[in-house]
Amino acid sequence: MKKLTAIIFGLLLAVNPAAAQQPLPGFADLAEKWLPSVVNISTRNLMPAEETDLNSLENVNPGWSDYFKKPGNQQTSLGSGFIIDENGFIVTNNHVIENASEINVTLADNRQFPAEVVGKDLKTDIALLKINAGGKLPPVKFGDADKIRVGDWILAIGNPFGLGGSVTAGIVSAKSRDIASGPYDNFIQTDASINQGSSGGPMFNLDGEVIGINTAIFSTNGGSMGIGFAIPVNLVGYVIEQLKTAGSVERGWIGVRIQPASPEIRQSLGLNNPGGVIVSEVEENSPAGKAGVEVGDLILNFDNQEIDDTKNLSRIVAETAPGKKTFLTIWRNKSSKRLSLTVERLKDTPALPPLVSEKSAAPERDDTSLPGTGLTLAPINAETADRFKLSENMTGVVVLRVEAGSEAETKGLKAGDVISKIDNKEIFDLNGIKEGFREAALDGNRPVLLQINDDGVFHFAAIKAETNDKN
Repeated sequence: MKKLTAIIFGLLLAVNPAAAQQPLPGFADLAEKWLPSVVNISTRNLMPAEETDLNSLENVNPGWSDYFKKPGNQQTSLGSGFIIDENGFIVTNNHVIENASEINVTLADNRQFPAEVVGKDLKTDIALLKINAGGKLPPVKFGDADKIRVGDWILAIGNPFGLGGSVTAGIVSAKSRDIASGPYDNFIQTDASINQGSSGGPMFNLDGEVIGINTAIFSTNGGSMGIGFAIPVNLVGYVIEQLKTAGSVERGWIGVRIQPASPEIRQSLGLNNPGGVIVSEVEENSPAGKAGVEVGDLILNFDNQEIDDTKNLSRIVAETAPGKKTFLTIWRNKSSKRLSLTVERLKDTPALPPLVSEKSAAPERDDTSLPGTGLTLAPINAETADRFKLSENMTGVVVLRVEAGSEAETKGLKAGDVISKIDNKEIFDLNGIKEGFREAALDGNRPVLLQINDDGVFHFAAIKAETNDKN
């Protein structure tokens, strides 16, 4: 046994040093080639004196700011950008130049030029600038952000703290991050050092291709903590082209509110395959409504692209040209169905009601409880309608109380919510919801699909109840 152990140890000694000697990538050639394509951006904004507190942004959310403030009525903002066209088009973040009365671009050779805003897009935080440098400028090359993998090396170039072109390296820490900054969040996360002033700078792969736009950091002190985020270029390629040609972005719209389809929701609808999003609301006279999409449908495919989450569908629809005729595949009544629709232009103001508002808390009171769910329910009558400010024509049952730690609480239900449907069947009284849970119990104790009306905003929750209630 001792001899075998020695042999194994000897093999480890023979293999590990060789593995350890594999060189790390060098970034000098990349930096030398692409530093001239990265610019520093400075702006001056006229602001009221009371809005120039040096600490105000940091107190609100220090992680998402690139602003440096000065007392008085003048604010200076520093950021980064990169050249995408030899004629002087420059991409940066919208928040770098937001509210700017004056924008100046400094090139790598220290020449400085005033910049005009060609266009900007708030939803993706992208702005396109133009300078006249009196000659051709070195543009970057775009890569394919979809091809990067977690663990790949990247190079970031920016203007941290106004110091000028600075290079940092790191790896891709994660992909498809949602940091709740906008409707199309799909960020690349990196551990490369990114600090205030780096916003708008490029993220390169080892082939020297831009795969992301450095946009935000997460920080508790305003400095880098190894968690930075970049917008994938695949997400904003069409935005940049529309800004360049039209100065604004036109997006597609089909008129549905959607939410993720959890495994419990898919199980309740009789679908074992992963993917899809569930429709929680359909706007009247919208493309989806005209096509026959209904609340409770699962959207599995749109325009020949598989749908696996809500951001995925939102992005695909947004990038679809208004006026295009296309198809979507839905799952309804345990079978798939293909519907045709014509995409329309996204309105400036969403017609669907805003998300989630607070409700009055319900007083402690027992009515009809559903064992195993943590829900205590009551009919909608004059008393409950007045207490929870419900409309007179609302149907369903109202949630009086949700037990702490229960499945209902983990699924987001709260006092004042109205349950309007169970398994896509309308509920008019307590007997209706009890009958729905009873049928689910007899059907292998599967989850039931509840449609929740939260102050006019509809969403779904799949709940599995451990109950022996036979009343």
